[in-house]
Amino acid sequence: MTQDTDVVVIGMGVGGEHVAERLAEGGLNVVGVEAELVGGECPYWACIPSKMMIRAGNLLAEARRIPGIAGQTQVAPDFTPVAARIRDEATDDWHDQVAVDRFTGKGGHFVRGRGRLAGPGRVEVDGEVFTARRGVVLATGSRPQIPPVPGLDQVPYWTNRDAIAAKERPGSLIVLGGGAVGLELAQAFARFGTRVTVIEATEQLLPSEEPETGALLADVLGAEGITVRTGARAVGVRHAGDSFSLTLDGGEEVTAEQLLVATGRRANLTGLGLETVGLDPDARALDVDEQLRAAVGLWGVGDLTGRGLFTHVAMYQAEIAVRAILGDPGPDADYRALPRVTFTDPEVGSVGLTEHAAREQGLRVRTGIAQVPSSARGWIHKAGNDGLIKLVEDTDRGVIVGATSTGHAGGEVLYGLAVAVQAEVPVDRLRHMIYAYPTFHRAVEDALAALSRA
Repeated sequence: MTQDTDVVVIGMGVGGEHVAERLAEGGLNVVGVEAELVGGECPYWACIPSKMMIRAGNLLAEARRIPGIAGQTQVAPDFTPVAARIRDEATDDWHDQVAVDRFTGKGGHFVRGRGRLAGPGRVEVDGEVFTARRGVVLATGSRPQIPPVPGLDQVPYWTNRDAIAAKERPGSLIVLGGGAVGLELAQAFARFGTRVTVIEATEQLLPSEEPETGALLADVLGAEGITVRTGARAVGVRHAGDSFSLTLDGGEEVTAEQLLVATGRRANLTGLGLETVGLDPDARALDVDEQLRAAVGLWGVGDLTGRGLFTHVAMYQAEIAVRAILGDPGPDADYRALPRVTFTDPEVGSVGLTEHAAREQGLRVRTGIAQVPSSARGWIHKAGNDGLIKLVEDTDRGVIVGATSTGHAGGEVLYGLAVAVQAEVPVDRLRHMIYAYPTFHRAVEDALAALSRA
């Protein structure tokens, strides 16, 4: 059976859902195909429920900071309301009827199943074939990248989905991977009383961020009782009874009740039928142009493009793809000022290039660093004031090409830095701005002063 339509969207995560709804609102006949939950990873297992968990853990941390500033406290952590809130408020107990109804209410046609390309403009879903007059959008997201550690495929490890769905916090937890997901969940569970060990194969936490930030987080997590091992590679895993044993390359063995594997994600291209339209099914990501086209009549948005595994990137790309499909003029995708935030405490907000990435691109750079505790607001804040601002300047052009804001509300402080990178505001102009006092963002002025001394 073959049905004609205007557009087929394969994958209804945040990017695909946005494309499908916008095109349906624009009057097109749109078929949205999803095998799991409409909305995807972000609302059910990632951004939203994880931040609920983090918010709860942060409240506990703030309560523990009261002594010496505002009195005395006794804190009794309880994970039960966290798990309940994730089920009741964030995920509808992992049910997507509200999202499905929202899409169909805009005029879309929803199909539950796994879609695959069956040639240009053709999509097959469980034996049903749709022919798209305008085109097909691929938005199948990403999946956890599991490292080839001997024995790992034989044990019931957690991914982020299992951690988010937990009704009780484990007594002890090994987190394999010191990136954003691993550190956010490690700190959140630790604040509820879980004994946590983080294992990171590279020499720093958050290896894609500035080394100063990785070192700062290692100190903060260590002070909270989390064991941090960097430069440690797992070489074996065993599970017996209620215990996991992880063997490191130095011979050390780490044990815990649960093992969370958080070693990154990779694009979900498997089984999409890319070969039927002349594309490589074994590619690490879908190659798209500045208008998100992968081929004639084929677009890709979100994680599978490899441009940054973030909801905000998927939404940004979705708008560009919508304009392209509708034939509306608009700018090309521009990732120079791509922002990213790791919601640890302190938060790590960063935009553009790190110092290392800028040098790798052949730029002549200088950097300026300011310590948040040395700023007026950091000193006032006292407990929980860990943080730093780092700026990366392209000295040939006199503009900031990258910046990091680590600290309390670091992701919010990032906004002004993102504008500076995106708009290529001259450093001299930034130096002569008026920065409100006493604010966390005023530390940017101190980092600019440090730039001038570099």
